[in-house]
Amino acid sequence: MNALLPVLPYHRAIVAVDIEGSTTRTNPVRAQLRRVLYDLLEEALLEAGITEEHRDPLIDRGDGILVLIHPVTQAPKTVLLSRVIPELTRLLAQHAAQHPAFQFRLRAAVHAGDVHYDDRGCYGEDIDITFRLLNSPTLKKTLRQTPQPLVLVVSQEIHRSVIRHGYDGIDISAFDPRVHVQIAGQRVRGWVQIPAPRQSDENDIAS
Repeated sequence: MNALLPVLPYHRAIVAVDIEGSTTRTNPVRAQLRRVLYDLLEEALLEAGITEEHRDPLIDRGDGILVLIHPVTQAPKTVLLSRVIPELTRLLAQHAAQHPAFQFRLRAAVHAGDVHYDDRGCYGEDIDITFRLLNSPTLKKTLRQTPQPLVLVVSQEIHRSVIRHGYDGIDISAFDPRVHVQIAGQRVRGWVQIPAPRQSDENDIAS
């Protein structure tokens, strides 16, 4: 038996997205939506300057994707909220207009914390928190009740460290603390936003 390897935490910004109502689609349609989702998410990340060197390879979650972003100056957490999510929202709306038969909507969650790795992949409580928020009934209900292509939930950690400071491009009043989930006996709050699509600006400079 091999000796147990040390369990070491690595800090990551954590983004998870999931396609709404994917189980109602046929498998061929789901295959098409998965391809489009990867393309749109990759485009939104790159537009914000979050290149492959700043993050782990995208992690497949069936009808969703997990993104783990390294703590580097080129990829601050503010960019996830001020550029990546609004740009992804814009791309979803554009795709729906151009391909109505293959339009889809997303739930998205943003958190940050410790991630652990072994030879089978990544794991840890902060990843669990992200997916509890992403899959909360309240977030699913919020998406059903809006015509927008995406709804976002951020953890209380993201709200404390980013949202409440009102950095450029982040509107604190747009976040509503309506999600509550339980993990490890603790109650975790999530703050919900229905993002507006990002307006393209040729003067933008990638952070």
